[in-house]
Amino acid sequence: MATVLWVQGEGPLAPFVAGYRRCLEQLGYSSRSVRERIEVVGRLSRWLVLEGLSVAELTPERVEQFLEVWRAAGQQRVPTMRTLVPLFDHLREQRVLAPAPALPVTALAQLLGLYSRYLVQDRGLAPLTVLRYLRMAKRFLVRRASQPGGGETGAEGLDGAEINGYLLECCSRLVVESAKREAADLRSLLKFLYLQGLTATDLGSAMPPVAGWRDTRLPATMTAAQVTALLEGCDRSRPAGLRDLAVLSLLARLGLRSGEVAALQLGDIDWRAGEILVRGKARRDERLPLTVEAGEAIAAYLRHGRPASRCPKVFLTCYAPFRGIHPRSITRVVYRACRRAGLEPVGGHRLRHALATQMLRQGGDLVEISQVLRHRDLATTSVYAKLDRTALRTVARPWPGTER
Repeated sequence: MATVLWVQGEGPLAPFVAGYRRCLEQLGYSSRSVRERIEVVGRLSRWLVLEGLSVAELTPERVEQFLEVWRAAGQQRVPTMRTLVPLFDHLREQRVLAPAPALPVTALAQLLGLYSRYLVQDRGLAPLTVLRYLRMAKRFLVRRASQPGGGETGAEGLDGAEINGYLLECCSRLVVESAKREAADLRSLLKFLYLQGLTATDLGSAMPPVAGWRDTRLPATMTAAQVTALLEGCDRSRPAGLRDLAVLSLLARLGLRSGEVAALQLGDIDWRAGEILVRGKARRDERLPLTVEAGEAIAAYLRHGRPASRCPKVFLTCYAPFRGIHPRSITRVVYRACRRAGLEPVGGHRLRHALATQMLRQGGDLVEISQVLRHRDLATTSVYAKLDRTALRTVARPWPGTER
């Protein structure tokens, strides 16, 4: 069908169809998707002829006009501009189209750029942490800039009363852990604004802490049967199921964090030594033994589920263009597994807790658990001691007045 379109009505885009086809195939699109996208470009090329336009005059605004004509003709399934993004990229690589115009840089964008460099160069934070801090900073500054007196960047005129009001509003709608994380992100931003001279005082140091007491609750965990149900619910006959099984195996059997699973690269797996390199928090790279179960799950995914791609990441998206999955996608993998197993949705960190609990029940001590979970401070691991009820009974003293 696509070949017929190009032969019957060549148009200005006809000379680029062969290269565009190769571009789509390299991005990992299926034969059907390639055919459908080329058919769309064929229609676009004929529309350019009718409008008397050349390829150099092709712009996103022109494409929207073309799609609107298509909708007006009664077409039920009309693609979006996103479908033609690879075409624009290919034409720019061929230097047929001018580079995409740079968006005007606002004062807020400049400030966020400086903040990003501060987080990376001065504080040496990991990329995902930088992204989290930037998201919070943009949300806070955009909100304040939209209010009277907020200025262009949202940083002008900040005072302690306003910060306290924002924190109180956060605490009213967030759980304690989320409110503490919001406060930590805000404290980092306020310190940066003070160093830049945008605030007269270091409001971050003056911020009150979010009220909360550590170790007041038992760690949320899962039973061994529930973890097994999550793993067994993966459909091993489908590439997505093989990927999900490998992801869940790393979370449940090695205690990796979602970000660590997403960051895993092909070169990080030493098959001969049976080890993997874990790119952990605070830019700490550590090696862990690869269990047989997790290794078999990864090998099955690499052989039968992972699409061909030059991306170095182990786990890729299921649909083209293939790229490494985001840590949030790891969380969605766990959510889907919980639904298949008939369990309440939980995050990937719950499987990390489950591994620690299982090791404790099998006789492991806190030092061993700390080494597996890669805690820098044994006090972080000590929270799991509360789950060892058998050992706690040996040190528990009777309640006064209960002895006869």
